[in-house]
Amino acid sequence: MTSSPSHQEMANAIRFLSADAVQKANSGHPGMPMGMADVATVLLSRFMNFSASNPDWPDRDRLILSAGHGSMLLYSLLHLTGYKDFPINEIKNFRQLGSRTAGHPEFGHGAGIETTTGPLGQGLANASGMALAERMLSERFGSEIVDHYTYVIAGDGCLMEGVSHEAASFAGHLRLGKLIVVFDDNGISIDGSTQLAVNDNQLMRFEACGWHVSECDGHDPDAIEQAIKQARETQDKPSFIACKTTIGFGSPNKAGTAATHGAPLGEDEIAATRESLKWPHPPFEIPQAVTSAWRRIGAMHTEKVEAWKNRLNESGQKDEFERVMSGTLPQKWEDPLLEFKRKHTEEKTKMASRKASQETLNVLTEVIPELAGGSADLTGSNLTKAKSQKTIVPGEFGGSYIHYGVREHGMAAAMNGIALHGGFIPYGGTFLIFTDYCRPSIRLSALMEQRVIYVMTHDSIGLGEDGPTHQPVEHLASLRAIPNLNVYRPCDIVETAECWATALTTKSTPSVISLSRQGLPCLRKDHTEQNLSANGGYVLSDTDSQRDITLLATGSEVALALEAGNLLMQEGINAAVVSMPCMEIFEAQNLEYRNKVLQPGVPVVVVEAAVEQSWGKYLGIDGKFVGMSTFGASAPGNDLFQHFGITVEKVKAAAKEVLSMN
Repeated sequence: MTSSPSHQEMANAIRFLSADAVQKANSGHPGMPMGMADVATVLLSRFMNFSASNPDWPDRDRLILSAGHGSMLLYSLLHLTGYKDFPINEIKNFRQLGSRTAGHPEFGHGAGIETTTGPLGQGLANASGMALAERMLSERFGSEIVDHYTYVIAGDGCLMEGVSHEAASFAGHLRLGKLIVVFDDNGISIDGSTQLAVNDNQLMRFEACGWHVSECDGHDPDAIEQAIKQARETQDKPSFIACKTTIGFGSPNKAGTAATHGAPLGEDEIAATRESLKWPHPPFEIPQAVTSAWRRIGAMHTEKVEAWKNRLNESGQKDEFERVMSGTLPQKWEDPLLEFKRKHTEEKTKMASRKASQETLNVLTEVIPELAGGSADLTGSNLTKAKSQKTIVPGEFGGSYIHYGVREHGMAAAMNGIALHGGFIPYGGTFLIFTDYCRPSIRLSALMEQRVIYVMTHDSIGLGEDGPTHQPVEHLASLRAIPNLNVYRPCDIVETAECWATALTTKSTPSVISLSRQGLPCLRKDHTEQNLSANGGYVLSDTDSQRDITLLATGSEVALALEAGNLLMQEGINAAVVSMPCMEIFEAQNLEYRNKVLQPGVPVVVVEAAVEQSWGKYLGIDGKFVGMSTFGASAPGNDLFQHFGITVEKVKAAAKEVLSMN
């Protein structure tokens, strides 16, 4: 009878799959997987609850590779434990076009990849959201249904990034006891020793943020086991384990140096490493005994999965749990929203669109309990908290409103984690200007196709006296440049409700809802059950005869366009007004609809209190843009619109100028 493979043999399977894949691709990062192979082996073989044959088991432990450049560590684990999406051919095709094994892990490419990482620190910040979602979901459905850990493998680079500070502070404040960060403390970055740039005491830093901290030898399996065991037993705070490792472990000439970080070891060095670690096997060949042992690890929790399914079936909550985890909205959720639209259309309610958003949320949160809201310390300005929402506080997770603090980047990254975890639809607010602070995570929302809703208020110079530091000018254009991101800018309370409805039904696309500080009139004349904003753009005011000009506007400037259109009509100029709350959705409509709205050949004037970029496709060479071309200024909002020439008179004059040239 053959003996079971040793820990060293199990870990070496990771090391050589990683080194060989990087060598074959002639590209990649072998050092981190080789250094963290011992930690990963202990974590998966002795602690993690997962099932390779049930990769979407909702109560699985999550493993987040925040140090995403070491992707071969994750791919090796997924292959070895038997995930169907990662056969040996995928390992051999590392970093090749069309493979599941991209240079950095990409969510959606294969089961077992819990989030897209690579931009350092994002995974750690995503994990704070996942761990929060786990606690909130457990509070709702009970610990018999939801009770799992979120593990993070982070490197020096992750901890240098600013977002890691936001995430560490946030998670420590909330006492997210089921979050465990394993730090690859190898002292090496791309430039060389980390002493070149940083001398932080990471243990003291995380302890100051309210974490349980410990350290261990990252190549001693028993010490690793003891540290993780201690972390799991600490339920009242998240845990941080500094594992002292050697980057490129086993490489006789390159271990412990930056040479192993981001380049293949080279054929000669891999051969020497094979000899050093007593691994005589050819590239991509794993001894059967080692493969079998890893496959047993991938299958050893199958009975737990089945027991969990039985508990769910007997809980009386199966249908609701599966609904929220699938992201399906409740039946008839739109009915009260239609009544909301009818009421405000009839009453011609005038209010700032940020307030209209809050009124909409008062309706939606009553019928969609999985809405999880928050703000980066601007709740009273963003108006993101609905009447029915209770606040989440440290150790108490029964609410659905999150105070993220002044941590815009951390908020956005945590919301990605909440969405990825499942069970909630996250939304969070700050000022539109601070999408700059959120942008890396907004981009990842789009890349991962996650339904995350960014509620961005104070959307123009209309915010007034706070001045150009707070007045977004280029932001709408820059956000519209991100693929798979819907940027909404509603013109009144009805469009605001419609934009919220559209954002909620767009499961694979994140949304930015840009909202005004100043009051906006209700521009809809008649109630319609149809969601006109769901088309992206529509004719708000048409002409009875052949159109002479189209006034195209968004948000607060739609009212200006309407007034200018009325004045033009009085002068015998047939002006139609098109409201375009979402350019991206409008572009997705068929050509017939777009032509019906814009009528090709009819000149266009665009009105938006932002820069012109992104409007060129509609303006053509003959159109005119009324908006911003500089930064704003500090003054009352109405004065600023006059000062910068975003007025009814300027719109009217622009229309006449366009017509005079045609």
